Amino acid sequence: MVTRGKSINLFLMDGDPSGRIKCTLANWTGVAYKIPRTELEKCKGRDDLSQSGVYFLFGSSDQTGENVAYVGQAGVRKNGEGILYRLQEHKRNPDKDYWTEAVVFTTSNNSFGPTEISYLENRFTNMAASAKRYLVKNSNDPTSGNITEEKESELEEFIDYARIVMGTLGHKVFEPILQTSPVAASQTTTPSTDDQAFYIKRSGANAKSRLTNEGIVVLAGSVLRKVLVPSCPDSAKAARDYNKENIDDKNVLLIDVLFKTPSGASSFVLGAPTNGNIEWKTEDGRVMKDAENGGIEP
Repeated sequence: MVTRGKSINLFLMDGDPSGRIKCTLANWTGVAYKIPRTELEKCKGRDDLSQSGVYFLFGSSDQTGENVAYVGQAGVRKNGEGILYRLQEHKRNPDKDYWTEAVVFTTSNNSFGPTEISYLENRFTNMAASAKRYLVKNSNDPTSGNITEEKESELEEFIDYARIVMGTLGHKVFEPILQTSPVAASQTTTPSTDDQAFYIKRSGANAKSRLTNEGIVVLAGSVLRKVLVPSCPDSAKAARDYNKENIDDKNVLLIDVLFKTPSGASSFVLGAPTNGNIEWKTEDGRVMKDAENGGIEP
């Protein structure tokens, strides 16, 4: 299947890329807003923010620094207030002081009712939890409600567009760290070579990684070197500490972990200052810098 481009319109409502942003997409009835917490008051009087919709609160944990997300829904109240009123309630709630901006999804034709927003809240929450990019703060799994197969198909199409918009607005909350391309997913046989995989097998470590367009991912199941040397970089120490609950008593990594650089990843694995372009090797022994350049045999 051919992947086609999308035309997205981003309107900087305050003329500032760090301010409020309205996002629409060609052939989509949805409307998305990215609203900093400090700019909520400026949104008063907007009719589409008085409608029903689904919203995300994004922030970070004071304790761990981990990215945090909360997914909620807002129906139209008797007083005519919808999404914006709900966000203002969250702003006043001391238990939700972690969030710094909201992303809102509604429609240009005010077509969301209770059934639609319940289904979307359920799907968005489960998608975010499955992607494991953010700590999802929802304490309960929202109900999906009862919908017809026709309505489900319509809402799933809305979700497909919402995924694109959310990534465009800077939050990859729906995207797993390692993604399977549609072409790869359609393959019925397993390739004989793993061109994107790199390994470190020394000093008690036995780790595997993959390159992505965001950096390098150390894969779950990798064995990390147990002892950190005194000269271990602070960033590697911090990454070990941050992921301590995701490393078992045999020093096996239990989740995929993304790093921006090969050296950051190799230092995390080996607990020492390293050059990742040399430490990471293909299964046939080529170092990463040669393999990425189409390289030569070592």
